[in-house]
Amino acid sequence: MPRRHARKHLVSRLKQRHPPGTMPGTLSIDPAAPRPVINVMEFDAAGCRERTDVSMEELDGLAIRLGRSGGQQRAAASGTSPASVSSTATRAGAGSGVLWVDVIGTGDAAVIQHIGELFGLHRLELEDIVSSHQRAKVEDYTDHVYLVMRECSCHKDLEQDQISLCMGQGWVVSFQGKHGDCYEPVRQRIRQRKGRISAQGADYLAYALIDAVVDSYFPALEHLGETLEALEDETTLKPSEATAAAIHHVKRDLLTVRRAVWPAREAISTLIREDHAFITADTRVYLRDCYDHLVQLMDMVETYREIGSGLMDIYLASVSNKMSEVMKVLTIIATIFMPLSFIAGLYGMNFNTQASWVNMPELNWAFGYPFALGLMAATATVMLVYFGRKGWVFGTRRNR
Repeated sequence: MPRRHARKHLVSRLKQRHPPGTMPGTLSIDPAAPRPVINVMEFDAAGCRERTDVSMEELDGLAIRLGRSGGQQRAAASGTSPASVSSTATRAGAGSGVLWVDVIGTGDAAVIQHIGELFGLHRLELEDIVSSHQRAKVEDYTDHVYLVMRECSCHKDLEQDQISLCMGQGWVVSFQGKHGDCYEPVRQRIRQRKGRISAQGADYLAYALIDAVVDSYFPALEHLGETLEALEDETTLKPSEATAAAIHHVKRDLLTVRRAVWPAREAISTLIREDHAFITADTRVYLRDCYDHLVQLMDMVETYREIGSGLMDIYLASVSNKMSEVMKVLTIIATIFMPLSFIAGLYGMNFNTQASWVNMPELNWAFGYPFALGLMAATATVMLVYFGRKGWVFGTRRNR
């Protein structure tokens, strides 16, 4: 993004942070965040049922039908947090397929809190979900797992979005900050019942969503790589101030991608190493593939960052060489005119030729003026020939 937009984005993120001393679990909603749109997909090996823009009443009815009713009321009656509700209250569709609730937008605290109570999400999770500056991480809440990552896309400028995944037994709830995500290929596979996803559990769905987020980095890095190639040609042939600004812009984008990829690699590694009841050994194999992709992404990011740093060095060297060429031309011109100025100053002296015959007899000579001009021309010609033989002018040097 342009520097002004990046600065405004940073200010927005800083404004979204809680003031010191705020109670943990406080939901601080970004005023610019869109209102939540809830999409639901239920699927198993037999088929798929998809509903878009689901209301809270429909989601409550779905919870009742899937045997998850009463979780909010039991939590409120017992005075405990929703995360302490038993797994029987938060288990969605166990043995009857997988439920995927996709929430797009975090601009309504009441909706986010209601979904959290319905699925037994901890208030600290909800706080992280609505805060768009979270670092990628994995947290285990006994009856479900919470994962946060960052999605990157690069059409014209680099754009980011925070992706939060909550996975339990038979259900996955995903939260996104904006419309237009990388999940559409996963939805198409579910609709068309392609691959293993329809016959697998919620852990495989979570893997598919994580894999889609990881795959979104590759087109972004390819775009940045193409930009670096164009800047390399521009830096070598015709560098300008705009070239330096473009290099700095790409380096900032690469740093942004690195800040997203590096902690995501650690989070996936944690998800693989730790023993989670909802993740099968078969799914861990696929998660290791995601980890390998993140390692590859880190290699690409580091390589491109080195190329960007090299381009900045090349730009500075090109500017220095260009300045040296200018200084060389000016120095040659000044050097040629130095003896000419001496000759002009010498013949500009006021000597009395009547007092002595050695007081510049050329002043009374009929060809004195042409002689002075010819002497100047001959001096300049000799100096240009000498500079040419040295290779200082005309771009070549004669071999002796």
